[in-house]
Parts: sequence; C-alpha cells; structure tokens
Amino acid sequence: MKQIQNTPQPLLSRQTGALCGTVTPPGDKSISHRSIMFGGIATGRTTVRGLLEGEDVLSTVAALRAVGAQITKEGDVWTIEGVGLEDLAEPPSVLDMGNSGTSARLLIGLFGARPFTTFFTGDASLCKRPMGRVIDPLTQMGATFMSRTGGKFPLAVRGADQPKAITYRLPVASAQVKSAVLLAGLSAEGVTTVIEPVPTRDPTERMLRAFGANLTIEKMVDGVDAIHLEGRPTLTGQDIIVPADISSAAFPMVAACLREGSEVRLLNVGINERRAGILFSLREMGASITLENQRDVCGEPVADILVRGGALKGATIPESRVPSMVDEYPVLAMAAACASGTSRFIGLGELRVKESDRLMLVAEGLKACGATVEIEGDDLIIHGTGKPPQGGATITTALDHRIAMSFLVLGTATAEPIAVDDGSVIATSFPNFVSMMNGLGAEVE
Repeated sequence: MKQIQNTPQPLLSRQTGALCGTVTPPGDKSISHRSIMFGGIATGRTTVRGLLEGEDVLSTVAALRAVGAQITKEGDVWTIEGVGLEDLAEPPSVLDMGNSGTSARLLIGLFGARPFTTFFTGDASLCKRPMGRVIDPLTQMGATFMSRTGGKFPLAVRGADQPKAITYRLPVASAQVKSAVLLAGLSAEGVTTVIEPVPTRDPTERMLRAFGANLTIEKMVDGVDAIHLEGRPTLTGQDIIVPADISSAAFPMVAACLREGSEVRLLNVGINERRAGILFSLREMGASITLENQRDVCGEPVADILVRGGALKGATIPESRVPSMVDEYPVLAMAAACASGTSRFIGLGELRVKESDRLMLVAEGLKACGATVEIEGDDLIIHGTGKPPQGGATITTALDHRIAMSFLVLGTATAEPIAVDDGSVIATSFPNFVSMMNGLGAEVE
C-alpha cells in the first residue's frame, strides 16, 4: 500500500471584515473511522452518509479493504459489505496509516486480537507518536509486537490466537486507548472491562451498541466508569448518518468570534457533551454562541450553531476539560490571543504527543505573531490585550493539520498576514477548509 506523499503547499491568510454565511462542516472524524471499521467487521450491509472523506478516514477505508471488507461509494453514500469478525483476512502488505493516529491505535486493537500478523507504518509525524499506550494492554491480551524504540512505527503485531479478556484501568484519559482495548475485546472469550477514571469521548461505546454488541457502563463506588463488553458478539450492519465534526466546526466558529459583526451558522454539528468542551470554553470567554434545532441523529445529539462576533475576555480552562476538547486547544489559543486579559489553559501534557508537540508549536507561533505567551509545566498562559496580535509570521506546522488551520484562522484578524509552511496536511481532516473559509468571507490563498 503506497504511502501518500504530499507536496508542501504554503498558505497565507489576510485580515478580513466580518464573516457571514451558513455552512456544513465536514463529517465527524471519530464517527467516520468507526463506521467503516464496524461496518467492515459486521455481517450484512452498512451504509454511511456524511462520511468525512479526508485522508485519515481513507487510511481506515484502505485497511478494511485489505482485510476483506468490500467498500464502495456511489454519490454521497458509502456502502460496506462486512466480512464478519471471524473471517478477517491477513493483510497482504504493509498498512499505511498516513497521519492518522486514530486509524493506527484502533486498528492495532482490532487486528491485535486476530490470529494473523499485521505490519503498520505511517508518515513522518505518525512515526514519532507513542504506541506504547496501546501495546501494553494488547500485550496483556496475548498479542506480540515488534516496533522501533519507544513503541513507535513502523510496527508489527502478531494477533493472539486466543485473546484474553482483561480488566484495564486507563493510565491516561484517552478515547483511542479505550477503544483499542474494547475492539480487541470483541475477539476475546468473556467480558473485557475498561475502567475510565476521567470520562472521554464515547463514539465507540455508542456505535458498538448500535451494531448489536452487549456493552454496559457501570458507575463504580469511587465515581469512575467501568465499561463492560461481552466478547464475540454478532455485529449487524447499520445505516449511519454522520454528523458534522465539532472539531472542524471550531475553526470557522473561532474565526467568526474574532471579527466584530460576524454571523456564521454551522449546520448539523455533533454536540455530544463529551466532545463539546470548545462550546463551554468560548462561552466562558464571552463568545455569543446559540444552539438551534437541537435533535438526535443516529443516537448522537446534533444542533445548528449560530456564532456572532464580538469582544472576548481571558478565561481559565480547567484540566478536566481536556478530554472533551483536546484537539481544539490550538484554535482556542488563537481566540485567547485576541481576548482582553490573561487566559490559562491547565494540564495540556497530552498536546505534546499529538500529531506534533502542539503545546510548543502554539506557543512559538503566537510569540512569532507578537503575542505574549508562557508555558509553565503543562499549562499554557496567553496574555491578551483585547485586540489581535500583529501577525506577520510564517508558522512551522510540523505536518500538523490543526496547527495549520488555527494560525490561518488567526490571520483573518491580524494586521499583517500569517503564512503556514505547509497547508497540504489540512486534507487529513478538512479537505474543503480553504474554500469554506473563503466562502464565509475570509482571504486564504
């Protein structure tokens, strides 16, 4: 499977007036990945509408095709003819996960409990990311691994012939690790339990139930959740409608907040409370955000989000909010740089092991744009002046799509343009980012 090679594509964003319009952000990335995976291991047909067709999700599509699932697209409908969990075939070649940490960790879980060998690789960014956090529980379940030092890609996993059901307490708040253990538990005899001290995003639990798995959540005496999954279920194909991704919606949302007079409506956005930390945080900073037409779509809470531009103020964002908005901190930092007063984002250690060291890149980029920023331990402190920083910098993205989009959002408000060294990576999660932003009145070129 040939690795996608992107030619660097510098992009530049200029100051604009108010942003206005109505748009539908791309489909939710977490739900898109899982709809392909669960459809592939189910029996029968699964249809998916609204799938995010970014490079990350297409890496998952390629991997499920490699193990036998038939996946086709007609119009905007994806159809998966599932092969069934027991009939997954050994991949004939190396699986290239590109930039997708979700694909990597979840598929390690899924294939690490099947009796065959899988070889994984990824792009330069993914090959720097730690996989030990999924290797450890999968090893307890019977899988064996070979990898680079530190559990990094390229990696080979020999799945257990008879995987063991385990009880695993998450050492870090990670929906990906939780999901990897649960996916491995599908192949184990008995009940696999994941103990989650801090609630994390739950699309895996919701979708496993929808496909027919026996999954229960127990509130333990110390207040934490224990997620119990009965192994070897028969999963049945489903019809899925993917809501828009709040992580992608965050970019036009913050851009609208930064320009007085802006009025942007974002349609069909998933607002699951375990994903919606960005909404709470922007409101605490004084943003005008209204949820309209709230409803449920395929078991997920969805709403249209109306954002009006206006003055922002600094806020302290607690560490407890990290699991619900870990990917949104870079763009929230852009809002803080334009706010009046000091913002403190607490406990951002997890940002150091994302597609890049996002904590460092956000701080360095904002400083280059003229903002006053400090890092204290794992806390990010931004001293806003009530107006945007000067801008005028070229930002190193380090192959990180969210760093690129965040600074392009800031560039819509700064006096001098902001450039990013490579915007091609944006295609991993938000292929139409530039056209959508420009359609609202931005100038990204």
